[in-house]
Amino acid sequence: MSKGTNDLVDILVAKLKRRQLVGSSAVAQATLKLLIVVISKNNWSKANDLLNLVRSVGQRLIEANPTELAIGNIVRRVLHVIREEFRDAEASSKSDDNSEFQSVPLTTSSSMYNLLSETGSDDKEFTHASSNLRSDIIQEVRDIRIELDTIYENIKNQATNHIHSNEIIMTIGRSRTVEEFLKMASSKRKFHVLVAETAPSYLGQQMALELSKAGIEATMIPDSAVFAVMSRVNKVILGTHAVLANGGLVAISGTHMMAAAAKHHSIPVVVCTGLYKLSPLYPHDEDSFNVVMNPDAVLGFEEGDLMEKVIVTNPYYDYVSPEFVNLFITNQGGHPPSYLYRLIVENYDPNDHTFDPLA
Repeated sequence: MSKGTNDLVDILVAKLKRRQLVGSSAVAQATLKLLIVVISKNNWSKANDLLNLVRSVGQRLIEANPTELAIGNIVRRVLHVIREEFRDAEASSKSDDNSEFQSVPLTTSSSMYNLLSETGSDDKEFTHASSNLRSDIIQEVRDIRIELDTIYENIKNQATNHIHSNEIIMTIGRSRTVEEFLKMASSKRKFHVLVAETAPSYLGQQMALELSKAGIEATMIPDSAVFAVMSRVNKVILGTHAVLANGGLVAISGTHMMAAAAKHHSIPVVVCTGLYKLSPLYPHDEDSFNVVMNPDAVLGFEEGDLMEKVIVTNPYYDYVSPEFVNLFITNQGGHPPSYLYRLIVENYDPNDHTFDPLA
C-alpha cells in the first residue's frame, strides 16, 4: 500500500476509535470513499492482490470500531464487486478464446457447469491479470456510492403506500430514515405520531420537535407509557442501527420493549432501513454489537450511598428478534424478514462473511 493511502487509512481509523465519526450513514460514506482511493491509487496487477489489499484495510477499520457494522458491510460489498467484475472479465476472455476454435454454441449442461464452478470458487482462482479490471471496479464502486446518496429518496418515496389517513403511528428515538419517511407521507396524508422519549438519551424529544416543525401532529410520550397506549396504535415504524442476517435488529435502547408491546397487541412493525445496514453476521453474542454508555445519565454520582450497592449499565442498543418485525422497507422495496437471506446472497460473497487472517 502506498504511503499516501496508508496515511488516509490511519486518519479514518483514528476518527473511528475516538468516535469522531459516528452513525451508519456517515461511516459507510467515509469507508466507501477511502476504498475508492485504495483501489485507484495503489499498484496491483491481479484481482487477488486487490482482494487482499481491500480486506486488510477493512480489517483495520472494523477493529477500530467493531460496533459500526456498516464498515464491514461496505467492505464486503466492494469485495463482492471485485469478484464479480473479475468473473465477468474472465468469462468474456474464455468466450473470445472459444469462439476462435468452436463454431458450435455451448450446450445447456456445459453452461450450467461453468456457472456452478464459478459460484463455488474461492480466492485461489483470482490470480490472472485483466487490463480493464481497475476501471470496471471503480465504476461499480461509484455506483454503490450513488446508491448511498439516494437511499433516503428511494425509501421515503414508498411512504404513501404504507401510511394511510388518520392513522396513529408510533416510533422511538430519532432516525433520519424514519423522519424523512414520515415527512414524505405527511405531504399526502394526515396522521398522528406518538414518539417515545427514549430516556436517557432523549432523542425522541428531538424527533417529536422535528416532526412538529414539518406540520405533523406529534405527541411525545414517556417510555413507560408505550405498552399502555399501544392498543390505540395502527402501526409501529422503527429505524435501526443494523440488520443482522437472521432479520434481527440492533436498534436504539427501548426498541425491543416497543416491538414486544406491538406483538402483544398484534400491531404491525415496519422497519425503514437502507441495504447498506444489512449484515451477514448472526447474533451469536448479542452483547458484542452493543455500546455501553456513561451510567451517570441513569444514576448520578450524587447518589453516592446507593452507587456503592448497585451495578449500573447503560446500554445504547437493543437486540430485537426477527419475529417482532413484519416488514423491512429498503431502498430496493419492501421485504419480509424471511427474504433477507436472498439479499445477503445478492450483495455479499460467502468468502467475505468473516475476515480470516490473510494467507
